[in-house]
Amino acid sequence: MYKIGKAALTIMLALMIAVVAACSSNNNGGASNSESPAAGNAGAGDAKAEDYTFGEDQTFHSNEPVTYSMMYSDHENYPTKEDWRLWSAIKEKTNVEFDLSITARTEYENQKSLLVNSGDAPYIIPKTYDESAFVASGQIVPVSDWVQYMPNYMKAVKDWGMEEDLKAKMKNDGKYYVLPGMWEIAGGGYSYIIRKDVFEAAGVDVEGQQGNWTYEEFAEAMKKVKEHTGAQYVFSDQFKGDSALNITAVQYGVTGGWGLSNGLVFDHEKQQFTFADASDDFKNYLGYFNKLITDGIMDPESFTQEDDAARAKFFKGDTFVISGIYQVLADFKSKMQDPNAELYMITQPGGPKGKLRVETSRLENGIMISQNALDDLGEEGFIKMLRFVDWLWYSNEGQTLSLWGVEGETYDKDAEGSIVLKSDIYYNGINEGASKQLNVDFGFAGGVFAYGGSAELRMSKMTEGEKDFVNRVQSTREPRKLAPPIMGTPEESEQMNLISTPLMDYVKTMTLKFITGQESFDKWDEYKAQVEANGSTRYTDMANEIFGKTKSLLGY
Repeated sequence: MYKIGKAALTIMLALMIAVVAACSSNNNGGASNSESPAAGNAGAGDAKAEDYTFGEDQTFHSNEPVTYSMMYSDHENYPTKEDWRLWSAIKEKTNVEFDLSITARTEYENQKSLLVNSGDAPYIIPKTYDESAFVASGQIVPVSDWVQYMPNYMKAVKDWGMEEDLKAKMKNDGKYYVLPGMWEIAGGGYSYIIRKDVFEAAGVDVEGQQGNWTYEEFAEAMKKVKEHTGAQYVFSDQFKGDSALNITAVQYGVTGGWGLSNGLVFDHEKQQFTFADASDDFKNYLGYFNKLITDGIMDPESFTQEDDAARAKFFKGDTFVISGIYQVLADFKSKMQDPNAELYMITQPGGPKGKLRVETSRLENGIMISQNALDDLGEEGFIKMLRFVDWLWYSNEGQTLSLWGVEGETYDKDAEGSIVLKSDIYYNGINEGASKQLNVDFGFAGGVFAYGGSAELRMSKMTEGEKDFVNRVQSTREPRKLAPPIMGTPEESEQMNLISTPLMDYVKTMTLKFITGQESFDKWDEYKAQVEANGSTRYTDMANEIFGKTKSLLGY
């Protein structure tokens, strides 16, 4: 969904072949509500009709060299290099270069806050996960007022049906302030990596059964492994249990772990929020994990140990299940002490609420645009920059360049048109042992540029095993509806934060106590009373009041 400002049509340019476009702004700096100019042509309001080319599925190219300032998150695993092929490839295509403000990944958020709040932010601010803190500053452009000038972005929104997804980025003024990376399909997400060889030796038909497993059935399979191996524990987790708690919560209709958030779930039939983390569903959810602990299946240290400790147990063969994402599978395989170990990523089990997909949003981190860009470049130059952003981050050509590099140099295409990475280059489990790396040596496939794209592009970066995992998720798990955002004013959001912080800290603390047996379920009523005393009802009521005021903006 996108917001468009009030329009004033420009006068048709005399003697030009009839190209009608709109680009004059309203008094607030918003853009016109007219259609974008025809592909390949600069529209009325651009500095020169022939100054640059752009358009849906066309290469952006500026006739004159252009430099745009941009923040850059420097990843320690592939530190930036001035001679990366990435930079020259972008310039060759577009005649655009970057004036980079390079910041270490670990300091990126702090530096972003400093630059934005001081009014010194570069024009383009990528790798933004949460833009909320910057909206009130007035230093970030409400980019939804301008997306009509981005033909590739608009094509993705229309063709992939992204309107519902984009509602999650909307603020209470009906606008959004970040251009998110968009995927045509959701990914497979986090699940459980198991020792397939051990499960099968214990009599479990992994490939035949795992697609139908509920969590209770997964627990029974792990019990068979415990009986077969005599291991102290079958499952010792990393991430302090946050991944397992998150993906299991989905199937129980509650929140937990990485997805704990504010404890609210949205009832689409009743069109209202409810506080899930003191419900009977939540009690059953905690009871599932508690039974894993009491049955000696799950290591209680899962919720306190460092990741390296959990991995060491798995690599050594002391345990046979660990949470993870598919991209780590090849690395894990190389570290297993048993050379015959066979690792397998199971489809996330189902639960009382069904067999649901854990991953719902197809949005990635995104790009904020600084108000400095509009102030310095003027409307015409600003639209030109947006069209460059549109090509690099949202066209298939730009996305393919950012991910795979230059055809004939870093990759080729086979007879079916599929991308084949050059054999001497490694990326994401492809070409293990190759002498070069796509991100380290060339700058492609980095987190600042390479996110979002078609289903074909998403699958192109997967090994055959990961494709199989994603296909299993897509074919055997039901999509979930997205919950609407709570679009409070800054004052309302602050009030809700004052409630939710201590409330959810208490829920998180008691979650681990119930699971590990430090607190008896006999005290469940006392827990519910304390959750209420900490403001769960007040918080839920505020969320529903805000939703009631803003639901028309969201299309409810």
